[in-house]
Amino acid sequence: MRNLDGKRARWIRVRMGVLCGVMGVSLGVIVASAYRVQVEDGAAWRELAEKQRQRRLHVEPKRGSIYDRSGQPLGVSVEVPSVVADVVELLHGVDDGAQTVVLKDAAVRLGAALSMDSNQVYEKLATRRRFIWLKRRASGDEAAAIRDLADPKKQAKPIRGVTIEGEGHRYYPGRELLGPVLGFVAPDGQGKDGLELALDEELRGRVEEVRGLRDRGGHLLFEGGQVNEQALAGHDVTLTIDSAIQHLVQQELDAAMRTYEPKGGAAVVMDPSTGELLAIASTPGYNPNDYSESDPDARRDRAVTDRFEPGSVMKVFTMTAALTQGVIKPTETIYCEHGTYQVGNVVIHDTHINDYLTPTQILAKSSNIGALKIGLRLGEPGLYAALRRFGFGETTGLPLPGEASGVLRPKGRPWFDVETANASFGQGLSVTTVQLAAAMSAIANGGKLLEPILVKRVTTSGGDVVREGTMHVRREAAPAHVTKLMAEMLTAVTEEGGTGVEAAVPGFRVAGKTATAQKVDPATGKYSPDHFTASFVGFVPAEKPRLVIAVVLDEPMIGHYGGDLAGPIFRRVAEATLRYLGATPNDASKTIAVTRAGDPADKVLAAYRAQGSNVTASGAQGTEVVDGIPVPDAAGMGARDAVRAMLGAGLVPHVEGSGRTVRQAPAAGTIVPKGSDVRLSFEQSS
Repeated sequence: MRNLDGKRARWIRVRMGVLCGVMGVSLGVIVASAYRVQVEDGAAWRELAEKQRQRRLHVEPKRGSIYDRSGQPLGVSVEVPSVVADVVELLHGVDDGAQTVVLKDAAVRLGAALSMDSNQVYEKLATRRRFIWLKRRASGDEAAAIRDLADPKKQAKPIRGVTIEGEGHRYYPGRELLGPVLGFVAPDGQGKDGLELALDEELRGRVEEVRGLRDRGGHLLFEGGQVNEQALAGHDVTLTIDSAIQHLVQQELDAAMRTYEPKGGAAVVMDPSTGELLAIASTPGYNPNDYSESDPDARRDRAVTDRFEPGSVMKVFTMTAALTQGVIKPTETIYCEHGTYQVGNVVIHDTHINDYLTPTQILAKSSNIGALKIGLRLGEPGLYAALRRFGFGETTGLPLPGEASGVLRPKGRPWFDVETANASFGQGLSVTTVQLAAAMSAIANGGKLLEPILVKRVTTSGGDVVREGTMHVRREAAPAHVTKLMAEMLTAVTEEGGTGVEAAVPGFRVAGKTATAQKVDPATGKYSPDHFTASFVGFVPAEKPRLVIAVVLDEPMIGHYGGDLAGPIFRRVAEATLRYLGATPNDASKTIAVTRAGDPADKVLAAYRAQGSNVTASGAQGTEVVDGIPVPDAAGMGARDAVRAMLGAGLVPHVEGSGRTVRQAPAAGTIVPKGSDVRLSFEQSS
């Protein structure tokens, strides 16, 4: 600088000063900007950075399992492979012009591995999203093929961004067992029917949002380590259902479908002392593992959703109300008009012609006229209030979707006399199968209407109890002494001369009631002469009931009487279940027990059985005489004709196969007791 001209030196110094000033200002701006970014706007920039390097995942917890009362699994979740694609990762480092070619090539290779159309795969990849389901619930071979495509050791051009993720799949080990009650789970993990829908919130568990970091390759690294899946898992549900009893009931209903050809059927087995449901079955049913292939009608839980006119079963509750209110006495006789009686402009008929009957005989012979006269004595308010006390006209409280409450009377007005008369023997109102079981349980347990229990307990995945199903008495439906009297009276239904002799269980006294209810033809609005609902509802043993069983068959094509069709189903279910529960038979036959002093029901029964019974004047039980029936010859007959022949002879047919009869057991001409089983084997003619 000293050797330079003074003017030039000053100019250089000015330029250096300006440059230093500019650099100082720039540095100040940079520092200020850095301060603003790091300090003043630091939180916002950090959040943006976190968003760029973090990924939020919704972790779907494992769905809780459903078990029967003994711990047998009914519905469980298993992990199956599903194929996921990250298109951004797949195209990482690929030039824009070559991306379409890469996607088409990947679509062809992936489609071949997954047994999918390559165009369908390409449409999914063309969305270029970071998460795409290529195929959910892939097979093991397909998952292995995908792993091979992504393995650089096995492929010259491995496909990046395609991974296998475990996805929960609902599996029902029992297949059709309890299908309509359990329901099913859709691919999105949502319960869609039955208990899976009703308890979906508890079974699904807690959906949690989990944050993770992405590395250069887009792989997810969880911030907090491994997610505690057990803490998020859904609750397990234990039912009161016993799988063995449920299987037995469904087997009997399926056999009835083949034998009597009804539109459908339902059956409920209930413990009357606790309200626990041991079985609840519907037919036709379906396999929830293959719900998409089933008919929607088969997925309906008929025991809780289907309403029907109950018919003569309602005479039990009409009689109970009359005895409770004292409008009849157990020993009085009621004139049944020789089988025909007119109420208003409606003529009521009895199936059998009767004159004077006691209340017990009215039940045993199922007299409509006797029941309606008792109902008219009660009057509309008394009968309606009594039926409401037994739970009719309201839901039972089961945790099942679509439960029907039934219809007790037209809304907004009382019954007319003819409607009161009809209601007394089960016409003009509707009920469900589970309502009948709950109401009959009130007769069996001393008058307490219990809320049916289906869910025994709900527990966490760790075994801690969340809630338990406990016995709940809704109300007292009738006094204990009246229900005890009714239990004795109802045993007459299953004894000689009653309509339910086919329901009698050897070694046990059975109390119950048959019903053969005409159905209303929707086309005419009148009762159809051809369509019926056949049912039997009862409990056993009559003295200390262990089981209440309700059986309902809708529109059977072969036969229609409840005692002939539903009665044998009741008998077989009751007999096998009592053995399964370890109940010991007593020495009681189908006749009534020894008269006990002070029990008015036994006096009524003794008076009724005095007409040709084997009960002596002192009440001692004699030897029962059973008349034999020759087995008809069904050789060469079609299934329908063979079944009709057996039913006409008072025998119970069991059908195996289809076509023409080739074998029967017992053989034709064999003398057997009425109500005996006959097995018919059919084969197609060549």
